[in-house]
Amino acid sequence: MEQGLRTDVKLQKESAVLVAVHLDGEFVDEVDPFAELRSLAQTAGVHVVATVEQSRRQPEGRSYIGKGKLEELVRVVGETGAKVVLFDNDLAPSQIQNLEKATSCKVLDRSELILDIFANRASTRAAILQVEIAQLEYVAPRLRAMWSHLGQVTGGAPMGVGTRGPGEQQIEIDRRIVKRRLSTLKRELDEVLARRTREVAARRAEHFTTCLVGYTNAGKSSLFNALTDGGAFANDQLFATLVTRVEGWDLGDGDTILLGDTVGFIRNLPHHLVASFRATLEDAIHAHLLLVVVDAADRNARLQYETVCDVLDEIGASTQPRMLVLNQVDRLSEDARAALRTEWATVPGDPLGTFVVSAVTREGLPDLARAVKALREGDIKEFDLWLPAAQGKAIDFLERRATVLDREWVDDRVRLRIRAGRGQVDQLLGGGVPLEINGLRGKAAVDAAFGVGGEERDRARATPPHRRLHPE
Repeated sequence: MEQGLRTDVKLQKESAVLVAVHLDGEFVDEVDPFAELRSLAQTAGVHVVATVEQSRRQPEGRSYIGKGKLEELVRVVGETGAKVVLFDNDLAPSQIQNLEKATSCKVLDRSELILDIFANRASTRAAILQVEIAQLEYVAPRLRAMWSHLGQVTGGAPMGVGTRGPGEQQIEIDRRIVKRRLSTLKRELDEVLARRTREVAARRAEHFTTCLVGYTNAGKSSLFNALTDGGAFANDQLFATLVTRVEGWDLGDGDTILLGDTVGFIRNLPHHLVASFRATLEDAIHAHLLLVVVDAADRNARLQYETVCDVLDEIGASTQPRMLVLNQVDRLSEDARAALRTEWATVPGDPLGTFVVSAVTREGLPDLARAVKALREGDIKEFDLWLPAAQGKAIDFLERRATVLDREWVDDRVRLRIRAGRGQVDQLLGGGVPLEINGLRGKAAVDAAFGVGGEERDRARATPPHRRLHPE
């Protein structure tokens, strides 16, 4: 195998053989076992020329596939002239090395293929940094198998006294370079993400935020475009969206919230990529509501939904309410549409409701908007709310988002008689606004106003109400 083969993983316009090894207990698409891998390959710009499939109880140690299948793979590569072999499995470094030696061509596992797609699509500075970090973290433990220049390098000056000694292996130099580069990238990424976190927190404090999450190619961007004027890139390919896009969504009656379109999830997403792209999903992690979008016409929709729930739990987006959105129903027959609600009556994740929609025909979108609006508002109550007069943004928020029945300025405070929902007042709390209702402050005040009891409210009642409010 020629020197430097592993340093070039650009896949565009290369011919490829797909390999899938089905282990006991793993999911297998009975209709087309290569459907997702083929889509990944096409997204990477690869031309698929052949497939090789095997079922095993466990992987073979040296080459993952059995000896007979390896011989078949070598023959198929020779007959097709393929330049790359793509595995739908994660391979050990030594297995990649042995496979490349046997086939005399480049071998990529599932994780490296996905990383290549992300690297090709990354456009923002944060995304570029995250991809490079993920690639280096993937490469670091594989250096020994990826390089053959492992001879010793002499230490000190090129010649003369002091040059003789054990020196160090090239692999140790490579590892040190990777470690240093990772440190630099992570430091730069931390700075970028600190700004990103502040932006997300500011949006959440001032607006009700909702995010579309779901499996890649579930139609999230098309749905996003149907609900907003965002103009997100929508295409029938995996990972069409890699950067979260946020736009206003008019729920009706002039009530606008923020809606985010996020990167799609996928089965067996590389661990390093999940960790690196957690910040890309910052909007989803901190959203008030998640809309889990499922391609209802996909035969593996249930598995995809469960994958999304698992990834959401892994990145820490597990506390917000969720709604299940069964998208692309325009592609279903009448019988299939009629059976949807029964099939999805019980699902993990405890969604608040299930909505059958089509981004193409706009079917079900008004019902979805009404449900989100009702959730945002919560139970409507009428009460007096006191704020410091200096809280101009909070007062303006209530003027726009609630019904203000009366107002009275008393010294450096203002009393607003309002009709509002729990969600609207909770937004003020989330932004750190000091408010008072019936002599109570903070969350205890809101709980009492909306009929929620508990020890926290009792403790608040034991505290004498202040004539002037201060942030808690």
